[in-house]
Amino acid sequence: MQPVNSTNSFSSRLLSLDFMRGFIMVLLALESTGLYEHLFDASSEESIFRGFMQQFFHHPWNGLHFWDLIQPGFMFMAGVSMAYSLRKQKQQGYTWNRSFKKTLRRSAWLFFWGVLDYAVRKSGLSFELWDVLTQLSFTTLVTFLIFEWRVTTQILFCVFLLLLTETLYRFTNVPNFNQPFTDQHNFGNYIDLLLMNKINGGGWVAINCIPTSVHTIAGALAGKLFLSGSKNKLKPLVLWAFICLIIGYGLDIVHITPIIKRIATSSFTLASLGWCLLGLAFCYWWIDVLDHKKYLRFFVIVGMNSLFIYLFFEIVGHRWFNDYITAISGGLMEIIKVPDLPASIISSLCIFALEWGLCYFLYKKKIFFKL
Repeated sequence: MQPVNSTNSFSSRLLSLDFMRGFIMVLLALESTGLYEHLFDASSEESIFRGFMQQFFHHPWNGLHFWDLIQPGFMFMAGVSMAYSLRKQKQQGYTWNRSFKKTLRRSAWLFFWGVLDYAVRKSGLSFELWDVLTQLSFTTLVTFLIFEWRVTTQILFCVFLLLLTETLYRFTNVPNFNQPFTDQHNFGNYIDLLLMNKINGGGWVAINCIPTSVHTIAGALAGKLFLSGSKNKLKPLVLWAFICLIIGYGLDIVHITPIIKRIATSSFTLASLGWCLLGLAFCYWWIDVLDHKKYLRFFVIVGMNSLFIYLFFEIVGHRWFNDYITAISGGLMEIIKVPDLPASIISSLCIFALEWGLCYFLYKKKIFFKL
């Protein structure tokens, strides 16, 4: 990852894209501070607020919470950004081979950072492939390889990926791993045993990268739509959003394929993609069409260094920074007799404020880290 000085001004970009990416990163940064857990603990049993806060945690298995949409949104926006990046490369005279080498190098770095994020444990070194960056390294490469295909062909390829996922889970019939949608006994768990000699206790599987490639491919198609001369960009986004939502939720409702985020079932992939498309359509309509651009900078500043801040709070934050800041703020809160729970919330907000301040410093210096 290297810093790049940029002269792009805040107002010269399609702000809905920067906002949506920044919004996702702000939510992830707040989660990394432990804020959602503290707010959940602060709520009373069966209160409306507790029900609201439950949406900021992954669904245990069959179902969909708001937080289950964050990773799809992250990968979807990566696809949108790819469309803009490849357009810029083409304008600069890049050949396909040169763009491929650049994408391959980027995918390799994403894989490296994704593995590193999980590599160092208190018990020693670990090799795991469940990080979103590891998944993104695969989906990025797949999306690039089919980027020049016709739109219809790319959509058919997405259907193929989802059918492939269904086939692998339903018909491989591996002993002890032949229950398609059962935690710890499905085909994804079996592949994890082959790749890493272990199964994730939370039910996550590495081959989620196959169906979730659809998120990145769809993002690239949305990016192409924004870059096209089409005057009506909202209609296709909303239309495809509802198609995906109807099929995704329909598969779950009629008990064909349950919505399970942890193994990225086809129904989950489609339902989450529908929400991503609808979210992008709303942001584009509200920000770029209706020109509501106040108060966006708070989010855009984080989004413009999304990979950097993600690695910062995942690696530096979890291993040192969070505990260090919590020790300082917690000590001060103890002096003035602030109760433990409010003190924990304040500590989380302090951590986030410092991380946002770091992004602001980089933004003011026009330093944007790229892979």
